[in-house]
Amino acid sequence: MHVIVLGAGVIGVTSAWYLARLGHEVTVIDRQPAPAMETSRAPGGQIIAGPWGLGLNDLSYHPLDWLLHSGRTALALRKGLDPALLRWSLMAMKSRNAAAHAITLGRLERLTQYNRHCLDALRSETGITYDDRQSGHIQLFRTTRQIARVRPVLRDLAGHGTAPRLLDVDEILEHEPGLAHALPLFRGGVFLPDDQSGDTSVFTARLARMAQANGVRFVFETTVQGLDAAPDRIMSVRTDAGHMRADAYVVAMGSYSPLLLRPLGIRLPVYPLKGYSLTLPLTDESHAPLATVTDTANGVSITRLGARIRVAGGVDLAGYNLRPSPRRRTVLELSFSELFGGGDLAAATYWSGLRPCTPDGTPVIGPAGGFGNLWLNTGHGGLGWSTACASGRLIADLIAGRTPDIPALDLPLSRYG
Repeated sequence: MHVIVLGAGVIGVTSAWYLARLGHEVTVIDRQPAPAMETSRAPGGQIIAGPWGLGLNDLSYHPLDWLLHSGRTALALRKGLDPALLRWSLMAMKSRNAAAHAITLGRLERLTQYNRHCLDALRSETGITYDDRQSGHIQLFRTTRQIARVRPVLRDLAGHGTAPRLLDVDEILEHEPGLAHALPLFRGGVFLPDDQSGDTSVFTARLARMAQANGVRFVFETTVQGLDAAPDRIMSVRTDAGHMRADAYVVAMGSYSPLLLRPLGIRLPVYPLKGYSLTLPLTDESHAPLATVTDTANGVSITRLGARIRVAGGVDLAGYNLRPSPRRRTVLELSFSELFGGGDLAAATYWSGLRPCTPDGTPVIGPAGGFGNLWLNTGHGGLGWSTACASGRLIADLIAGRTPDIPALDLPLSRYG
């Protein structure tokens, strides 16, 4: 079967990899000149291995909570009414209750744990490296109030595999000695032993080269303009280089997926949330993280990536506007300087990217509905790196008619009715 994958970010490339491993002919189309040039270029480097890593800052993991409770990185809204944002917000509000929250965490637990299995297997099978570390992740708490609020969450998670563990200050320094000079700023933290870290862009580029060596064709600098459809199937992809045809099509275009699908009458509830990061050279090993530290109060993650440090955080609702905010950079620099400081901020690269978020915080993986050969792998929000391999393997199995290793019936677009 010939499958066209639309999008060469981490989701599109992992989809292509697993499809090719099942023996399919695969073509990947992207408007950029190389893989991982947009949302996958410089996100935070942590790879979450369980849903507990999403909500230990005393908040449930829900897009609205994420937006409205981010400390110094408080939500920023663009001016003017956006009908797409209004629809998305209303759907998000409807899913913000205890029952829906439990469903979301169940889905994310399934995906992130399966992702860890898939990523470990891929690394073992191929030897791929991407400034990766498998040494856990610390969520840092600056107040005793935060610690008190997280204790009952930890008790509830005690039976979930390798559960997170509350650390005192001395135990934190055993894991992250670079925090020694910042001792007065924090009161404790939580260690998540199964979490990993790595550079999404490096991973995606290297996996794309491996996929190409396995027969995957990449068509870069080609803009997807639309999908030509018959009543029950997609006939071709319309691009600025002409029409391209296949037996099946996978939409993995992140925040731009709804724009592509709308002319077909498909309402995909994905909205772009703009996130930010700084990437700076490491200058002092003794004042730098060994893996990932999340400054929970400010919603900022600080990750070691080889000889570089990635500082990520902040959320803006600004539609498809990618213009970086100077105020966001100030917050990222402040958090890093307070906790570590072992990097050259003057030489930092400042980046912003669009996180494709669904109203319930779970990606859309599965058939598009109405078109028998159209598939969706999008809407991963801030968890693309934490679910990419799982998502790619799932969509490949579904397209091939194989039974996936984990339940997937509650992940397609049809869950929104």
